[in-house]
Amino acid sequence: MPEYQSKLQKRKFYDSKAWKLIRETIKKRDNYECQECKRQGKVFLDTNEYSEKAKRKKIQLVVDHIEELEDRPDLALDEENLQTLCVNCHNKKHGRYFRKFVWKENKWAQDERW
Repeated sequence: MPEYQSKLQKRKFYDSKAWKLIRETIKKRDNYECQECKRQGKVFLDTNEYSEKAKRKKIQLVVDHIEELEDRPDLALDEENLQTLCVNCHNKKHGRYFRKFVWKENKWAQDERW
């Protein structure tokens, strides 16, 4: 079983054809929607915006390993261990907070929905 501890090992995995194919499969399965936003009753869709600066489509959705790649390399390509997340939810999950973004609690979260 391969290990994914170093940056080089992870980069090789994420550049592999197998990962690119399953990543697209998972995004289609999840209807190109962030699953964490969906659990919170919000909607976040991939808008297919183009970045002139980067000369490519803006990355708005990523496919995330529910159980981390380093901890469970045996689940690296297991569809049940993968989910589509928006970049903000993915960064939040991994504790990457940026000053540009301020995470606010929804003041209506405890109210009854009708």
